[in-house]
Amino acid sequence: MSQWLLILTIIFINVKDISGSWEEWWTYDGISGPGFWGLINPQWSMCNKGRRQSPINIEPDKLLFDPWLRDVQFDKHKVSGMLQNTGQSLVFRVEKDSKHQVNISGGPLSYRYQFEEIYFHYGLEDNRGSEHQIDHHTFPGEIQLYGFNKELYHNMSEAQHKSQGVVGISLMVQIGEPTNKELRIITSAFNKVMFRGSSYPIRNLPLSTLLPNTQQYLTYEGSTTHPGCWETAVWIIFNKPIYISKQEMYAIRRLMQGSQLTPKAPLGNNARPVQPLHHRTVRTNINFNKQGLPASNNCPDMYRNMHYTATQWPREHSMRYRSTEDLAMLSMIN
Repeated sequence: MSQWLLILTIIFINVKDISGSWEEWWTYDGISGPGFWGLINPQWSMCNKGRRQSPINIEPDKLLFDPWLRDVQFDKHKVSGMLQNTGQSLVFRVEKDSKHQVNISGGPLSYRYQFEEIYFHYGLEDNRGSEHQIDHHTFPGEIQLYGFNKELYHNMSEAQHKSQGVVGISLMVQIGEPTNKELRIITSAFNKVMFRGSSYPIRNLPLSTLLPNTQQYLTYEGSTTHPGCWETAVWIIFNKPIYISKQEMYAIRRLMQGSQLTPKAPLGNNARPVQPLHHRTVRTNINFNKQGLPASNNCPDMYRNMHYTATQWPREHSMRYRSTEDLAMLSMIN
């Protein structure tokens, strides 16, 4: 107990010397890192006490096929906003007074969600960077698109505290020959936001074309992966990565946590560790039995039982797959 008191004392002593709100100084390491988010601010208690936290490691043999999952729909409007180095992450936030907002619907969502922001998570080496993991495999980066429930709530600040308030769209990032020219609208601006507090306007970004060319995805109930870890997020993880070049990855790895006068450490390695699943179910619209895989009478799906529970499928009755190639993203491991 005395050790915790000492740590908290050190934290609050340091806070006195920092101007600004709590949101401006949390980090991904040390005494202000993920393990302490829920201790340093009472409003972030879910970061330490929550049982539906994100990100998670997705175990392929425990996926539940849900044939009622629909395609994910994005409005085709282009958006404009500001790309900013916050000191913790690289974040794009859409203009609030834009005439055409992008709605996200379909998939596992019961409501329409309005796109709000993009977070960039990446590693300083190729073997780390993404927050979500697939069978304990980590990708070099992960791009997360957030939106809020516009049918029930007025804005993100309200929605993140409320049931079904937030949607998180996860795009795994792989290094390779880029196939998405629209993504370069953002990657070409990396050198404009080198230091904390710097920002650069992004115009006419077509969100719908940033998505990988697939409608296969995984989904589960979780939280935002940054403070205050609100357990109000529906996560959709597309089963195909997007690609950026080595040069683009080099450019984003040059971004710094601090200002130009005190640049501190590089901005990368900004991933929260994976969190316990706590009996949550990860659903998918990928029907493996229809893709030439051996059928199994024990394979859990929602044809057989609409009122499933997360604990009713013992491991020996879980879905079986032939190899890591059965998931498009898992093929990156081999």
